[in-house]
Amino acid sequence: MEFSIKAFDTKNTIPSVKTGCIAVAVFENKKLSPAAKALDSTGEITAALKSGDISGKPGTTLLLRATTGANAERVLLVGLGNDETLNEKNFASGVQATFKAFAALGANDAIIALPMTEVKGRDVNWSIRCVVQAAHDSVYRSDTQKSKKDPAPDGVKKLTLALPATAAAKAALAQSIAIANGVDLTRDLGNLSANVCTPTYLAHTAKKLAKDYAFGIEVLERKQLEALRMGSFLSVTMGSEEPPKFIVLKHMGGKPKDAPVVLVGKGITFDTGGISIKPGAAMDEMKYDMCGAASVLGTFRAIGEMNLKLNVIGVIASCENMPSGRATKPGDIVTSMNGLTIEVLNTDAEGRLILCDALTYAERFHPAAVVDIATLTGACVTALGHHNSGLFTRSDEAHDRLADELLAAGKNAGDPAWRMPIEEAYNEQLTSNFADLANIGTPGAGAVTAAAFLENFTKKYTWAHLDIAGTAWKSGAAKGATGRPVPLLSTFLIGRA
Repeated sequence: MEFSIKAFDTKNTIPSVKTGCIAVAVFENKKLSPAAKALDSTGEITAALKSGDISGKPGTTLLLRATTGANAERVLLVGLGNDETLNEKNFASGVQATFKAFAALGANDAIIALPMTEVKGRDVNWSIRCVVQAAHDSVYRSDTQKSKKDPAPDGVKKLTLALPATAAAKAALAQSIAIANGVDLTRDLGNLSANVCTPTYLAHTAKKLAKDYAFGIEVLERKQLEALRMGSFLSVTMGSEEPPKFIVLKHMGGKPKDAPVVLVGKGITFDTGGISIKPGAAMDEMKYDMCGAASVLGTFRAIGEMNLKLNVIGVIASCENMPSGRATKPGDIVTSMNGLTIEVLNTDAEGRLILCDALTYAERFHPAAVVDIATLTGACVTALGHHNSGLFTRSDEAHDRLADELLAAGKNAGDPAWRMPIEEAYNEQLTSNFADLANIGTPGAGAVTAAAFLENFTKKYTWAHLDIAGTAWKSGAAKGATGRPVPLLSTFLIGRA
């Protein structure tokens, strides 16, 4: 979809503009938005609202054709609730309904003339992001591997936002498009089957991004990982025929001496659980266990398109977790890159085993901050459900600032996280009689003990962990990757820049 911004004034008015469709707002208290009033010179919109043809409730729509007061071929009335309490939920509901209606139209172009500057507690940049992401969601397809694809609806191809065409609005639109493109890439990678989206496939995707956006790139192979003594990461790869890949992407958009932000992604392209094998039901969804890695790649897609003025490094540890005669066994002890020994009590707690070596590797960049992203624990889903990602970090001045940045970015992007505790007491659950650490804790607080395990490998920098097990994909009839937390991460990095 092609986007643009255009201001309407006394010379170039809403009623006079020629377009396939124009979307305007109506409200439950029988009021019209300014754009709707401008089109209601003959009272047709007021009559439709008073008659009950449209209630004004959030997400309701009514399509009018050949409206006397408009030069547009169609006018789409969109319910947004009460105009005095227009909140983000009602606005988002109306925007989603708008694009659902647009998908069924024969119109090639359309104008969004909703009150984007009137959402309580939100600025126009938020509204622009909401519209762009909804537009992308409305046309996203997950049928790339089907032999016979459903025919794509004609729908709207060119979309104009009725706003003053300020430099700030244009910048917000460009950022919104870049983030939405990053979300699409993350969804595409997550939705691919695991026999296609292997560690090698992720490495090829990273190389293509590097070529397209002039990123630095390095892909470390098994022998290099052995030389680095990444014994924890390599222990997870032992049962698989697929070679592991350790991907390092570099976007050096800031000043040469500025410390980078490092994003670390978990890239288990399929997780059987290894010898501690998972139940068969819904195991197909373990292709999504690389969504942390996919979100790093999607975020790099976004910041590359923005040419963000910030140094950002992406580190992705990728492999499969499979059972075989060579696979790591429960009770095995492995040595991590930083020298700590780990007793592997459960081979299905493998994400922390690959991340701990990646987090140690991140030290060499002398980072300003490190954020790891992982579909790490089912316990986080139990704690927070599917609305918030879990955010974990130490509690001190520097880490509190990082946590506040990430929480604010998530709220601003509509991609929320919730801060969870990390305290020394939780490390007591990770004690082992035979090694420095166990890879799982005693019962209780499973998401917290997983984060506490990772915290042991992050002592030399400011760090946060995002557990996205509940937010990276959906199950059931709507099964598919969500693209989260690319909006959160991208907004966080924009703030840093």
